[in-house]
Amino acid sequence: MAERITQKLQAALTPITLDVIDDSHKHAGHAHAVTHAAKAGRSGETHFTVKVVSDSFIGKSVLARHRMVNDLLRAEFAEGIHALAIEAKAPGD
Repeated sequence: MAERITQKLQAALTPITLDVIDDSHKHAGHAHAVTHAAKAGRSGETHFTVKVVSDSFIGKSVLARHRMVNDLLRAEFAEGIHALAIEAKAPGD
């Protein structure tokens, strides 16, 4: 899942920097983590942090940046991501 997230964000945002961090281990055993992992057919890979810097965010509000990332990952949410923390910045932010 982390690789899919990385590929999608790289293709769409051409980021200057991109970190995709799997935080699932912090939520192991939580009911929603187990349910979402089972839905995805694997363990873990339900909670992520994305830190991205991209020219695509220039002039956009924080809310608009988050919506862009969430929209790009809509299919991944349907396939098992439960939570996504986003740090989306333009260069110089």
